[in-house]
Amino acid sequence: MKAWLNQHWQTIAATAGKLAANPLNMLLNSLVIGVALALPVGGYIALDTLRDLAGGFSSETQLSVFLDLDTPRSETTEIQARLRKLPAVASVRFIPREQALARLKETEGIADVVASLGFNPLPDAYLISAKESGDESLARLAAEIKAIPKVGQVQADSAWAKRMDALLRLGRLGVLILAALLAAALVAVTFNTIRLQILTQRDEIEVAKFIGATNGFIRRPFFYLGAMQGALGGIAGCLIAFAGTWLVNRPLREFSQLYGSEFHLRLLSAPETLGVIGAAAVLGWAGAYLSVSKHLWQIEPN
Repeated sequence: MKAWLNQHWQTIAATAGKLAANPLNMLLNSLVIGVALALPVGGYIALDTLRDLAGGFSSETQLSVFLDLDTPRSETTEIQARLRKLPAVASVRFIPREQALARLKETEGIADVVASLGFNPLPDAYLISAKESGDESLARLAAEIKAIPKVGQVQADSAWAKRMDALLRLGRLGVLILAALLAAALVAVTFNTIRLQILTQRDEIEVAKFIGATNGFIRRPFFYLGAMQGALGGIAGCLIAFAGTWLVNRPLREFSQLYGSEFHLRLLSAPETLGVIGAAAVLGWAGAYLSVSKHLWQIEPN
């Protein structure tokens, strides 16, 4: 076991030495792979940030119930009790009109308009979470609530969430297709790189086979070369994604602050970064495997 590990360690060291011996070629190959990886990684960051932003709002199926403006506060407790008794209702939260007005005043550009009115135009309201999310179930529940006296309007709050989910699903599909295409490109780049290495080392391979070297021994350096090249490309891709995120976040924060928000793109976490590098290494290994399987068997000692 120790001898086997030593062989692999020696192969890794020798392969790393070959890469370091030609830094310009290593840098250019890593940059090509990094650019290819940065595109789906950037798409993933954008989609995941949007998903987190959408998750800041309630993802439950909700109904907003607005009472008539002339509803006495003494009746709101009774109406809330009736709402809680409905079988399709999961929870009920009462929002007093004073609280709603205070929140509205916090909205930029609205405070002066509200102050000029001289009175509170907002009704008392309830935020209801439904047990079922089907359109028919929501329609039945809305009809039941509408039949309660003093209920002025019932509004479903799930339409925007469904549109956002559909948009995110479409975006995820697009990123997956892009990632698959660029993964194939990464394999192709590694395939060609290893092919050139095999042709360059043809004489060495012939000598090794002549003295009895096994196919596994001969193939091993190429596998490590492909994996290392892929891992370096993965590191380059993550660095490009980090740099792009950092450059975009500053103007994005300035823009979002105009609307009273702190929206910004998040950076990749450590596990996600390692995942990208690991996936790139696996793809590099796959490209090397295909190239070795196609070209190495053609070389035989004379």
